[in-house]
This record gives sequence, structure tokens and C-alpha cells, in this order.
Amino acid sequence: MSELKQIKTALISVFNKDRLEPLVRLLNNSGVTIYSTGGTHQFLESLDIPVKTVESLTNYPSILGGRVKTLHPKVFGGILGRIGNPADEAEMAQYNIPRFDLVIVDLYPFEKTLASEASHDEIIEKIDIGGISLIRAGAKNYKDVLIVPSADQYTELLNLLSEQKCSSSLADRLRFASYAFAVSSHYDSAIFNYTSSLSGYREFRSSSKGNRALRYGENPHQQGEFFGNLDEVFIQLHGKELSYNNLLDLDAAIALISEFEETTFAIIKHNNACGIASRSNLTDAWKAALAGDPISAFGGVLVTNAPLNEETAVEINKLFFEIILAPAYEKKALELLQTKKNRVILQAKSFDFQGKQFRSLLNGVLQQDKDQKTETIDDLKVVTDRAPEKVQIDDLIFANIVVKHSKSNAIVLAKDKQMLGSGAGQTSRVDALHHAIEKAGNFGFDLKGAVMASDAFFPFADSVELAHKAGIASVIQPGGSVRDEETIDYCNRNGLSMVFTGIRHFKH
Repeated sequence: MSELKQIKTALISVFNKDRLEPLVRLLNNSGVTIYSTGGTHQFLESLDIPVKTVESLTNYPSILGGRVKTLHPKVFGGILGRIGNPADEAEMAQYNIPRFDLVIVDLYPFEKTLASEASHDEIIEKIDIGGISLIRAGAKNYKDVLIVPSADQYTELLNLLSEQKCSSSLADRLRFASYAFAVSSHYDSAIFNYTSSLSGYREFRSSSKGNRALRYGENPHQQGEFFGNLDEVFIQLHGKELSYNNLLDLDAAIALISEFEETTFAIIKHNNACGIASRSNLTDAWKAALAGDPISAFGGVLVTNAPLNEETAVEINKLFFEIILAPAYEKKALELLQTKKNRVILQAKSFDFQGKQFRSLLNGVLQQDKDQKTETIDDLKVVTDRAPEKVQIDDLIFANIVVKHSKSNAIVLAKDKQMLGSGAGQTSRVDALHHAIEKAGNFGFDLKGAVMASDAFFPFADSVELAHKAGIASVIQPGGSVRDEETIDYCNRNGLSMVFTGIRHFKH
């Protein structure tokens, strides 16, 4: 595995020429013969790097508007020919095929084109044929060929060739072959997902670039990794490495806080909000959120949609918490928060998450659309004699957002855009309500005039009766139970207002 193989001949054909110059200068200075195509050939000539055209090898021009350039036996024979295989070596000699020791290639930017305003025909034209074939060929014959499938590997390649005097080991070539198959499989997945979205043909394909080893999984005895690029979502300004459970909480935190336009602070624990409030002032929002459950807030994940100022930082610094995520930080606020060595401080970026979610299950994968429905005042149907007042409507919408992001069965009690109590992840709806009422009482809240939100319909009138006795004045729920009339009748007899949304928000 440690024996080095000298690079004598290279094929270079790339769409993106950024950072290519140091590599080709090193190859040229090492006496490597370089073959290239079209724009890459012109680029190398502009650097006064000696280079041969692929056409001089194949005696065939680039045709079909550049669709066919490298698809030729003299190119692929030079990549796939096996050293030490007598038949391969004899045929390469017979047809005068040069052996390629290094192939540097990249792919047309299909995903970038797909994300743009490009037409269907333009997107299809960015499906690479020659490049993907070169990548697969070089990776297949990694025993003899060093394949470089992307500019992402240029720095590693430059260091490798500089240290090893333009040679590679079998271990090096196998590692780069793995990079190559990662690139090709990701590329093909993106193309499949696009074409299948048009044709209606359904199979599951998902690919994420990059990976991050985690300290462990959900528990210390489980191994954990994250696949994706977290740098697109936030910048880590301070603190220890993120854990598996941290990432779960951050996903829940970002999903919840993104629902609010008014200044809002939330505290997340085990994927549920244990405190959340909206206020005109950030410090007031924090204090109200913390008051919702100051016990559960210990060791939690804090998230806000407003830049964090020094005044608020002074207050939150009184609490032990693991992570804070905010869109920006005042200088003095950041300096104060950084006084705790392990505290994770994240600056949120604007990021457009995919609209699908999936999880491994049994012997396959379960996929669905994300729950991106957020009810507004226009979605509320008053079903009782009494209609909610304006301030209650604001609280109903607030509570409904929070319950949407709570584990089912879920109940949220709120007043003045502050969560007073919640019951989440319970096996019955009435148990969730008991839990919410108990928590509100434990932290000194008076539920008189508060509202109640439920993620699904009430199967019986008992929950509304219990809520009324605790002081709840208005209710929001999807409706849809065969006993809805019993619940409505109870509200009418006791002066409660209730609205139906027609939308269930189960979350498991």
C-alpha cells in the first residue's frame, strides 16, 4: 500500500478553472505530459504550460456542440488499461494508447443551474456525460490512476504531490477514488430527483456533501455522524463541538423561531419549547420565555430572531445553557457570552431548507412533505356563539404555532404571547392538558383569560371542561371529531370561544 507510483502523463478537463494554476505548474515543473480539452487547453496555453490536445490523440474533433469530446477508446483505454495485465498492455501498444496516471476533471454545474432561473433545456444541457464517465473510469482503475473529481480536492492534491514528488500511493488513489464515487453518486442523485419530479417516477434518493464526526450519537454507546454542510446554516463563534442531541434541538429551534416576525425568544429542551414569548423588547421576551419554565431551561438551547444586545446578554448569562443561536450579536454581548469556555455561540444564516423530511424506518425510508402550513386569522373558523376577542386571536395564533412544533399529543396554554404551560409527547390529550395546567401552576401563572391550543382534535369534551375550570377562555383546535358538537355545546353553555383551523399538526 505504501509503494509510490510516479505521475508521468495527466489528462485535465475541467469546467471550473479556479485554483488550477498551482497544480498545473507543479505538474509541468515535474515533467508531466499534459493532455487537455477545449477551454482547459486554452487556459493552460495562456499560462505558457506545454499541453497537448485530446484531439491530437483521438484524431477526432469535439462534436455535437461539445457534447462529445473525450468519449473515445484512446482516452478511456489510457485510463482503464491495467498495469501488469498482458492483454491490456498488448492492446494499448497495438493502438498506440498512452497511459494516464492522473485525471483531473469536474462536472457541469447541474445543481447550480437547477437552482437558478434556467429553462428545462438549459438544465438538461448541464447533465455532464464525458466528465462523469472519466470520473468513474479513473475511480474504477484506482490501482493505476489517481482521479481528482472536483476542485474541492485541489488543495489536498497539491500538498500530496508536493510532499511525494509528483507520485501517489495505492492508499492515496483509493481515497481519491472514494471522493470520485461520492461526487458521481451525488451528481446522479440530483439529476434523478429532478427528472423524477417531472415524470412522477418515485424512488428514494438523497445525498448530502460533507460529513462531521460527532462525539457520539443520542447516547454515548451509539456512534454518530452528521452529513451535510452546517456552515450554510450558521457560523460557530465560540464553544465546544456540537453533539447529536444539540443538532436535533437546533433543528427544532430553527423551525420554531422561523415562524415568528415579532421579536421572539425561545428555550428548547429535547426538541420542545419549554419557554417562549414575543415582545417588542428583546430582554422582555427573554424574561417572559424563561418564566415559562425556569427549571427545564437549565442546560437548554436558546434561540431568538433578533440581534442579541448587551442588556439581554447580561440576563441570559445568569443561566447555564448549552447553546445560543441569534442572527447577530453586539460586540459587548458576544464578549460576555464568551466568558464560558464550552458555551456554544452560533450566528444564524438565512438558509432555504428542503421541503421534504425523511427517517429510516423498518427496512426502508419514510418520506413526507414538511409541515409548512401556518394558520393565520383567515384560517380561523369561529364555531361557538362567542367569538374570540382581538387579543385572544393573537394569543390563539401564537399558541397554535408553538403547539405545531411540540411533540404529540400536545397542548399549549398561552396569554399575552407568552407560553404559560405545555404538555408534549403525552399518550393522551387530556394527560397533556393536565401536565400543562400543572406546570403553569407550579410557576405561578394565573390561567384566567388564557387560551389553549391543541395539535389535534379533542375526542371528548373532557379536555375543554378541564381547561375551562382552570381559567381558559378561548380554544384553538383543528376540529374533526365525531363529538365536536359536544365540545362546542360545552363552550356555549359556559361562555368560552373556540375556533377550528381544519389543520392537524401531529409531530412524532
